[in-house]
Amino acid sequence: MSKTDVKLEGIYPILATPFKDNGEVDENSLRELVRFQLHAKVDGIALFGMASEMYTLLDEEKARIAEIVVDEVKGRVPLVFGSGHTGLETAVQLSKKAEKQGADALMVLPPYMAKPDGTRLYDYFAAIAKAVTIPIMIQDAPLASGVNMPAPLLARLSKEFENISYVKVEAPPTSLKVTDVLQQSDGRLTVFGGMNGMYFYEELGRGAVGTMPACEFPEVCVKIYQAFKAGDLDTARRTFYQYLPFMRIGTIPGFAMSVHKEVLKAGGVIESAYVRNPNAPMDDLLRREVMDTLKDLDLLALRWREARNERQ
Repeated sequence: MSKTDVKLEGIYPILATPFKDNGEVDENSLRELVRFQLHAKVDGIALFGMASEMYTLLDEEKARIAEIVVDEVKGRVPLVFGSGHTGLETAVQLSKKAEKQGADALMVLPPYMAKPDGTRLYDYFAAIAKAVTIPIMIQDAPLASGVNMPAPLLARLSKEFENISYVKVEAPPTSLKVTDVLQQSDGRLTVFGGMNGMYFYEELGRGAVGTMPACEFPEVCVKIYQAFKAGDLDTARRTFYQYLPFMRIGTIPGFAMSVHKEVLKAGGVIESAYVRNPNAPMDDLLRREVMDTLKDLDLLALRWREARNERQ
C-alpha cells in the first residue's frame, strides 16, 4: 500500500517526548514509550502534537525523535506527524520534511500567532496540500490555537484538495462539530476526536472513526473503540465513563503534560516526568488527585514493569 492509500482510523495516541531530569531528550524512554503503545495494540501513533511539547523541541531533536520512532515502529502502524506552524512558509517546509522523514500523514494546526482570516487560512492549507502527497489532517483546536476552523471552509478545502481528507475536531462541543463537518463535507472528510478523549463515546456515536488522545491510557481507548465497532455499546459506554474523570484531569491547563508523564513514570514506561517550560511540574496534591481518579481501575501504564517482564 502506498502512503497515499493509507486509511486512518482507530486510536492514534499523541506521543509524549520523554526528557531526562536535565532536560535532554531521553532516547531510551522514547523507545520504551513506543513499545508500550504497540503492546496496547494502537492503530497508529502521532508525533509532534501539543501533548508532545512540540513547541519546545529543537529542529535537530525533532529529526532524531522521528528517526527513533520510525526505527521502533518498522512500518507496523501508520505515523502521523504534526507539522503546523504559525507561518505558511515554515509549515510548508516542516510538512515536506515530515514526509521525507517517514510520516504516513500530517496533522496540521492552523497559524496561531497572528490570527488569520478566512482567506489566509485557505491559502495556508492550500499551500501545504500542494507541497506534499500524503494525507493531511486539519487540527481544529481553537482552545489551543485561538483559531476556529469553520465547517464550510473545511468542506471547501476537502473538495479542492484530495489529500485534505481528515479533521481532528477539538472545538467544543466536539460532538456537534463532528456532525457539522460530516454533513457539510458530504463524506469527503474523515473525523477524529481529540481533547484527550473526553467526548470519545459521543463522537463515535456521531460518526467519528477514532481519537488522538495523550499516550498514557492507549489500551483504554482501544477497548472503547473495539467494543463500539463490535456493537457492544454497553462495554464501550461503561469503560468510557469509568475513565472519564482521569481523561478530564489530563486536560488541566499548564499541568496536562505533567499529568501524562507522571502516570507514565509511575509504572516505569519512562524514567522522568520532566516537562519543559512553559509547562509546570505537578505538586504532591495534584499527584494525589490524579491517582485518585485511577483507584479501582486497571491501567496498563501503572503496571508496565510487570507487563514488560512477562513479555520478555
